[in-house]
Amino acid sequence: MSALVGAISKDITFNPVMEKEEKNKNTEPTHDDPEKTEGEGHEDDEDDETEDEDTKQKKALEKKELELGPQFSLKEQLEKDKDDESLRRWKEQLLGTVDFSAVGESKEPEVKIQSLSILCKDRRDLVFAIPLAVNPKYRLFTLKEGSRYHVKFTFVVSSNIVSGLKYIHTVWKAGLKVDNTKIMLGTFSPQLEPYTYEMEEETTPSGMFARGSYSARSKFVDDDGKCYLDFSYTFDIQRNWPSIT
Repeated sequence: MSALVGAISKDITFNPVMEKEEKNKNTEPTHDDPEKTEGEGHEDDEDDETEDEDTKQKKALEKKELELGPQFSLKEQLEKDKDDESLRRWKEQLLGTVDFSAVGESKEPEVKIQSLSILCKDRRDLVFAIPLAVNPKYRLFTLKEGSRYHVKFTFVVSSNIVSGLKYIHTVWKAGLKVDNTKIMLGTFSPQLEPYTYEMEEETTPSGMFARGSYSARSKFVDDDGKCYLDFSYTFDIQRNWPSIT
């Protein structure tokens, strides 16, 4: 299923004396570790490059917490500028129809993912309730190679506006990452009815090397780095569709 440079310094003046001294420094022998073999120095670089995405998101969230100003509940946001007619209308348009009796005083948005669906033409829709009722190591579904499909999610937003909701999807085959996708879903206001988001059509890979078992991990994260759902599952791609039971 479907998918992460260096800055060149400007205005550097040339100094032949400094350059000569720098060359002498670089040619001086070092005695820190005479037994260190060539290539060992690359291990730290590889560790930095392979820092997992969870760690990056955690750091981004910690930084965001330091930069954020005071938060307000949805009711407080509406009350803040009630004398500004144009701003009040814009807020009402953004919020739409909200049952404020169910909103409460919470300052944090809540997003509940209700279902995941796989839609294939001429096939019965595969709909899975969230949270999944199966072990992540068990096969959730099987798709035919070269087939076209859509992924659809339904979710409910409550308490407050969720800003910059993103869908992050990573797929592995035989332990190798084969796909990493990040999709911006958008900003959503609280409402009683669930939202539906259908992704663009995709095509499963085909061929002998494409067939087999895949493992996947999906997450829903907002602009503040808050994760609302993180789940894993496995699926297969085979030569033919499985028989319908």
